[in-house]
Amino acid sequence: MEGAVLIHNPKGHYHFLQGIDPYSCGVIADPGYEIVNVTLKRPIPWREGFAQIDAYLKAQGCGRTALCAMQLRSPVPFTMEGFIDFNRGYCEVLQEWGLYVEDLNPLARTNVAPLVEPPSVPMLYGFSYVLPCENDAEPTFIIAGAGELLEAALNSEGIVRRGETDRDAIREKATYVVEVMEERLLGLGGSWDAVNRINIYTVHPISELVEDIVLPKLVAGKGHGIHWHVSRPPIVDIEYEMDMRGVQRELYVNFS
Repeated sequence: MEGAVLIHNPKGHYHFLQGIDPYSCGVIADPGYEIVNVTLKRPIPWREGFAQIDAYLKAQGCGRTALCAMQLRSPVPFTMEGFIDFNRGYCEVLQEWGLYVEDLNPLARTNVAPLVEPPSVPMLYGFSYVLPCENDAEPTFIIAGAGELLEAALNSEGIVRRGETDRDAIREKATYVVEVMEERLLGLGGSWDAVNRINIYTVHPISELVEDIVLPKLVAGKGHGIHWHVSRPPIVDIEYEMDMRGVQRELYVNFS
């Protein structure tokens, strides 16, 4: 498991769990601030998305450093080499925006490839940002997407049960991912009863996985349900991905 370190981003008014260069493992708002999640009604190309986010944040009275998480959609899963190459360009934009904290990328991210109506190019699907709020508001957080990749190392040899898609293999993959979600959640200082959105990204059946592996973790959040995106994780041979969040505000915005 990752054993990530919680680091403060004072300019962004949130803490983040150290991840790897393309993304952090998760973010949680500081006291007196909240994370707002935005989903685009229609995804747009990711580079154009940054320009639109910039304008949107300015309209909210926020600077670029308020941006704390990104949701991307890709045409198909990348090869490991292709994923690393894409991340270089993505991280260059974050660095140009001045978002890194002591050479670390603080932004959480999910990037998956929809099976139905996939985009022709990588797209911005959504993002999250930090705003001031009442001091007694419940902490809000984003858990970054994770698949069954051991230690989050960008190495195909670290994929759990690589190349296997039978029932037992998918179950083992899902079990590992739920453990990662829990580790990140607790690492942020969050708890399962504060989670109000759980997303699962896989093309494999999930009913048994949800009943046996995911739902037992939930304390007070079962009524919020589980959101299944029939999508593939961003790297070839990864079969199961999840992300989670606990927020007070979910917005839907049209950028196009």
